[in-house]
Amino acid sequence: MEIQNPRRDAVAGTAGCLTAFAGALAGIALWAPYGKDGLLDGFEGATNWDVVRFGLPLMILGGIAAALAVFFLVRGDWKRTIGLVAAIAALFVIGVGLDALAGAPGPECYDPC
Repeated sequence: MEIQNPRRDAVAGTAGCLTAFAGALAGIALWAPYGKDGLLDGFEGATNWDVVRFGLPLMILGGIAAALAVFFLVRGDWKRTIGLVAAIAALFVIGVGLDALAGAPGPECYDPC
C-alpha cells in the first residue's frame, strides 16, 4: 500500500498528536479541583492518595479519548469515533466504580459536634 500524499498524512498525524496532548491537558485541568480537595482537604488532615493513583490516570485517558473522538468525528471516521465513545463510557464506569472521581469525603459533622 503506497501513501498517496505523505505531507497530508503527516499533517493529519501531527494534528492528532496535538489533539491528544490538548485532551490530556484538559483532563488534568478537570481533575485539579478534585485532586486538590482529595490531597489537601481530607478528613482530619488525612491525604487520599487514591485521587492520584486512580483519578488522575482516568481523567487523563478520558481527556485524550474525548479529544480524539472529536478529532475523528470532524474527519468523518465513524468507526473510531464510536470506539472512543465506548472507551469514554468504560472509563466513566470504572471511575464511578472506584469512586475516585467523587473527590474528598466531606466532614461527618459540623460545629455542633
